[in-house]
Amino acid sequence: MRLTAKAVLAGLGVILGIRLAAMAVMPFADTSEPRYAEIARIMAASGDWITPWFAPGEPFWGKPPLAFWAQAASGAWFGMSEMSLRLPSWLAMLGMLAILHELGRRLFSVEVARWAVLVFSTMLLPLVAAGAVLTDPFLALGITLSMASFLLAPEASSWFWRYGLFIGLAIGLLSKGPLALVLMTGAILPWLLWHGNARRYLRALPWVSGTALTLALTLPWYLLAEWKTPGFLEYFIVGEHVLRFIDPGWTGDRYGSAHSRPYGAIWLDWVLATLPWSPLGLWLLLRERRGEFVARIRMFGRSPTASYLFAWAVATPAFFTLSGNILWTYVLPALPPVALGIGVSLSRLNSVLPRRVAVGCLMLVPTAAVVLGTLSVVQPNRFKTEKQLIARAQAEMQAGERLYFVDSRPFSARFYSQGNAGIVPRESVRDVLPQQGGRVLLAVEKGDLADIRDRIPGVIAPLYSSRRYVLLSVSNGEKRSHNNDLR
Repeated sequence: MRLTAKAVLAGLGVILGIRLAAMAVMPFADTSEPRYAEIARIMAASGDWITPWFAPGEPFWGKPPLAFWAQAASGAWFGMSEMSLRLPSWLAMLGMLAILHELGRRLFSVEVARWAVLVFSTMLLPLVAAGAVLTDPFLALGITLSMASFLLAPEASSWFWRYGLFIGLAIGLLSKGPLALVLMTGAILPWLLWHGNARRYLRALPWVSGTALTLALTLPWYLLAEWKTPGFLEYFIVGEHVLRFIDPGWTGDRYGSAHSRPYGAIWLDWVLATLPWSPLGLWLLLRERRGEFVARIRMFGRSPTASYLFAWAVATPAFFTLSGNILWTYVLPALPPVALGIGVSLSRLNSVLPRRVAVGCLMLVPTAAVVLGTLSVVQPNRFKTEKQLIARAQAEMQAGERLYFVDSRPFSARFYSQGNAGIVPRESVRDVLPQQGGRVLLAVEKGDLADIRDRIPGVIAPLYSSRRYVLLSVSNGEKRSHNNDLR
């Protein structure tokens, strides 16, 4: 299946254009995206570029600041919109595509490189992460640069690939922390021991100047962060990198709850993240005759390039196998070598059926993005977001009036209200009610409506209903029953 440069550029233009359009129209849905978006918004508003803040007065020690720097800068330049805050992740994925193409071209052929970028850009997780306010695209970019540079350095004539490992490590350390070093070492070290070729690859790298470059790019921030908010290093290194890994129900998380999953669930995430290409990859393996399959496996083990890509692909899920505190986005750094392997196989296919299957795989996830983007416009209440509720409240509010969320305030409400939406416990809801001639707006979870209605004196009128909350107007006057409206 031959691919021309024009066809690849046209395909990538459509895929990336669809993602840009979806980025612009889809609201931030709870929980991760609006949480990180709010941290970036506070950074830009406060002018504090050292410490990310979870809320005014509460530092965010969960992640280093690289993603927040990029998102806050983009928001400051282009406005605090979904598009501007998602743009840095989109650019990070463009960087990964460029590295992947160069790696495929140098290791295999231009044809393989072209297929690899098309496969990677249409995998489920890469396409999702390319337009999401997350830290994972930056970690994946750093690891991709480091892993590609390590393999290419012995034959590289450019300084970029010799220093790429150290630049990529700095990106990883500033986006996720020491995890970047662990995942890289977990792939490279076993591979070096298996092939006994450490000297050739290790001597190709400028270890002294490269290490100095990594430290110069990363160490100042870590020291400044601890100096400004003492306790950061203990929480981040011990809590986020040790306790979070070994304890599925870790209760020390300052910013949410631990993600308790069965051990080994990361491999299911790995398969899910590579859809729709993982079934095709399995089919490509099974189509081999038994003798040819065994011979290919033996050759695979002897090939430094093939075994390196395999080690890269499995190191991340292998590391998280014994951790139950995981998210599916953790497998993102492991997907570029998978795309390369599928690209090699696709470049060898000539029959009509595989070609149709490949074209179908290329279209599936981008088509899903179009459907979701359309739904977010015509049926916004399908999504866990309070964007429309906040917009309705802001349109209703007059001078001196305020919106409160009862008991819980989702991150999307914090972001879209620019931190102005308050939160009040249901036991104290009477304390925020108006005294004379005033009005207050309350956002109440639908399941709590009956209880809240019984606690509130005055006139209650429903204004808007989202997927989870009902917006109420509460004003002074004789209490009326709205049993038919409050649903």
